[in-house]
Amino acid sequence: MPRQRSTTVAIVIVLVVGWTGLAEAQRPLGTVSASGETVTPVFEGWYQNPDGTYSVSFGYYNRNREETMEIPIGPTNFIEPGELNQGQPTHFQPRRHWGVFVVRVPADFGDQSVVWTLKNRGKTFSIPGSLHRDWKIDALEGEAGSGNTPPVIRFEEHGPAAQAPGGITSGPLSTSVEHALTLTVWASDDGRPSGSVARAGREDAPVKLTWFKHQGPGEVTFSEGQLEVPSAGGSATTTVTFSEPGEYILRVRANDASGVTGAGHAQCCWTNGFVKVTVTP
Repeated sequence: MPRQRSTTVAIVIVLVVGWTGLAEAQRPLGTVSASGETVTPVFEGWYQNPDGTYSVSFGYYNRNREETMEIPIGPTNFIEPGELNQGQPTHFQPRRHWGVFVVRVPADFGDQSVVWTLKNRGKTFSIPGSLHRDWKIDALEGEAGSGNTPPVIRFEEHGPAAQAPGGITSGPLSTSVEHALTLTVWASDDGRPSGSVARAGREDAPVKLTWFKHQGPGEVTFSEGQLEVPSAGGSATTTVTFSEPGEYILRVRANDASGVTGAGHAQCCWTNGFVKVTVTP
């Protein structure tokens, strides 16, 4: 018996050592400083789309409390296989951000992986995303227990709609440097909070809309970075200006009654919208 127990311990040690690199990239918690820390990619899970394809969801963890980091698409920020740019952010705000974008893969993707790599502060962090059954998330199906589903968003009042982290993409729109561009989002929700017991009393809370710079070379300024619309449906408008010409992607996140990061593990509770913008001098 003692000899068998020693063998078991040895196997566990080998497994832990073998997974150290992956754990460093996937680690959701860690040292947080005002600045000088790293940004790591995070694989959130996957869900199936109505057309049979799959969405592999990614987020990130910027371990800085205050420092925003820029990591442009290229040798320091890329996804493989395929094109280097598959919709990942280049602008990383402080702290943890869940379900920021998805990589869509075909119905026959099987046991393959899609890998997001970030290089910063002299370190390389790569995280694979797969369709392993343990990583299936609720997203479109509704959160287990409450049936809560993500808000619905549109960029036109009667235009195409979307739910879940993969969201919807609009544009490209055109504007010039320092010329204000008007953006309007229509949103609605089922009014159900995540976890009906823990969130009791938050039914029919408004949908919260938060705007972010997602990709682009310069600074982006929103007149209203956070807005609300009734869960029954409504629209909200902001304006945005750009400091430099170039190609940009803006992201709007619509959160339901669960709050800003409610049910991050399930990804049942928010929807992303992306707007492509070409900015001229």
